[in-house]
Amino acid sequence: MRPERDPLGQPLPDAVGPQRLVVLGSSGSIGTQTLDVAAWQGHEVVGLVGGRRADELVAQAHRWRPAAVSCAAEVADAVRPRLPAGTRLLVGEAGAAEVAAMEADVVVAAIPGFRGLAPTRAALRAGRHVALANKEAMVCAGALVWAEAQAHGARLTPVDSEHAGLYQTLLGEPLEGVAALVLTASGGPFRTGPANLAAVTPEQALAHPTWRMGPKVTIDSATLFNKGLEVLEAAFLFRMPLERIEVVVHPQSLVHALVRFHDGSVKAQLGPHDMRLPIQYALHAPERPPVPLAPLPLEGTWTFERPDTGRFPALAAAYAAGHKGGDAPLRLNAADEVAVEAFLTGRLRFTGIADVLADALAHATARTPGWDDLDALDAEARALAGEAVRRAGARGPA
Repeated sequence: MRPERDPLGQPLPDAVGPQRLVVLGSSGSIGTQTLDVAAWQGHEVVGLVGGRRADELVAQAHRWRPAAVSCAAEVADAVRPRLPAGTRLLVGEAGAAEVAAMEADVVVAAIPGFRGLAPTRAALRAGRHVALANKEAMVCAGALVWAEAQAHGARLTPVDSEHAGLYQTLLGEPLEGVAALVLTASGGPFRTGPANLAAVTPEQALAHPTWRMGPKVTIDSATLFNKGLEVLEAAFLFRMPLERIEVVVHPQSLVHALVRFHDGSVKAQLGPHDMRLPIQYALHAPERPPVPLAPLPLEGTWTFERPDTGRFPALAAAYAAGHKGGDAPLRLNAADEVAVEAFLTGRLRFTGIADVLADALAHATARTPGWDDLDALDAEARALAGEAVRRAGARGPA
């Protein structure tokens, strides 16, 4: 029998056909794959937010003929004269928020990092169904995001492969029977070596073994901090205590999530290395329209390992932030964004990322921020992280 509510406690929709989509972060990895799904299923794209990639945004606008697009102010002059007739240009953060609140059936929130929170909030305040690919929204403001959704009749579905896997695995299951949620991690490019991680280069860290992602997420995968963000997101999204959220390293990346039940049973969600499947499920759940992809081969060996938090302390830092509560998750997220940028630009060694995270935790407080506090706290955390990066650089290489 079809359940009436989804695993997040929201009413399930009736049959889903072609929809009107707004795509936030349309020129990024998730955004471009969302547009693939839109083409597969005959969706209409009514709004695009594309950041600084002017050529790609213009090409998308000509392909989809949306009512409006938004871009960063510094590329507006390169975008405006090249848009198709009937497509309006909006600029900057205000423009992104306006596009996010457009009349649409689903808003795919795929702007990465803290900057994706404001347009996600705008979509929720407009009462939209938000397919959430921006994990930082839940990490930095999980309780606020849920309150906004409930106040305005909005709906949330997860896009991250792991959270989409949990969502699918939990569908129809009474939550009181759940013992633990299990997120899988690929282990990244440094799971088995080299022994000295202090000397690895950005090029090595960006060579992810299985997934195609943007540079920030790829570096976070290399440190395992991305899995830490996902642990925090799962805690807020599914209202689950951290003690009941596990991480297991699964290098093949074909099992995306598992759920342990009190009777000892374990259910898992499997799928290929293709983010278009969880994107499509977030748009259509609980329906499963066909896709033009080959079936997943089931041959081969699948392995599971415990994560090494001694080698990858960023994962432990995320758990620590969740236990500390207050503004710790927001500060940790801000510090990581600063530290990853410093690593990518050669100002911080790879192992220094975890040192910057530890410094952020030391400054965390028990005060739970409100919406009006978030920007100031994020700015303060970034300034402190910048100081930590400079101190690490002054010490020289390890």
